Amino acid sequence: MNLLSPISDLMTTNLVTIASWYNIQSVDKIFQINSFHHLPVVDNDKLIGIVSKSDLNLFKRGFFKSNEQSRLDLHRLKSYRVADIMTTGVATLEPDDKINVALDVFSENLFHSIPVVQDGVLLGMVTTYDIIKRLADDKGAVNKYMKAC
Repeated sequence: MNLLSPISDLMTTNLVTIASWYNIQSVDKIFQINSFHHLPVVDNDKLIGIVSKSDLNLFKRGFFKSNEQSRLDLHRLKSYRVADIMTTGVATLEPDDKINVALDVFSENLFHSIPVVQDGVLLGMVTTYDIIKRLADDKGAVNKYMKAC
């Protein structure tokens, strides 16, 4: 992997996004159906926040006292909105930022996903998994090359 390549070479562009008015139960279902851990919150294509699976789990922990969900708990999940739990002021990258910049941001912070925006418009996301996967793919290609020599 060339660390000086633009982050746009690595970012995921086929994103599921949510609006700030979505209820928490909808977000819970999205996370249950999909394997990703971060949902960008957009308004008119502009990034306004992010909700992580950890954010959701912390929110739910305050309600569910046992393994069974009570009617009241389910009502609360329907009543609360994404705006109530989303993180705002999210660190972002631009598509021309280099991969090494993303590595610096990841190493200095506790989050594992960075939205890629241009003029506030969400274009994609890059995660620590994207970087690890690319490194593993590159290692496989190098190993294949070495065996061929």
